[in-house]
Amino acid sequence: MNTQLSDARVLIYHKHPTSARTVFLRLNSSVCLFEPLPELSQLLEVPVDSPVLIHPAPLLASAEQFFGMNSGALEWDKEFHAQLDVPHGLVAVFLARYKLIDPPRELVAEKAAKFIALTEARGLPPVELELLRRAYSVIMEG
Repeated sequence: MNTQLSDARVLIYHKHPTSARTVFLRLNSSVCLFEPLPELSQLLEVPVDSPVLIHPAPLLASAEQFFGMNSGALEWDKEFHAQLDVPHGLVAVFLARYKLIDPPRELVAEKAAKFIALTEARGLPPVELELLRRAYSVIMEG
């Protein structure tokens, strides 16, 4: 099973160190960067100890560059790993935390993106809502 970087997505979040308020980055109509998932995407059950088929570092570097963030501003959350069955194969989904004290709202707004709370995610496709639910569980346990 060979997964390419183009078959990967990343969920980016910020968790405030004091209040623990957690927000997710939304670009266009999706929280799965850099492109929305295909309509027939289904979340697969992946064992916790399953190997990661690709490393997310290049994906995180691309996100940092796209949004104009400093190098190293995003950190891969190794506790979260998801795979989706999509019409053309598999898509790996990773989770990344923006490490600085405040989310870069103005910076991402330049790319028509914004950080949203879970309550603002209602209009997202069911598969993205489930990804957010799972990510939130991992974030709060960490």
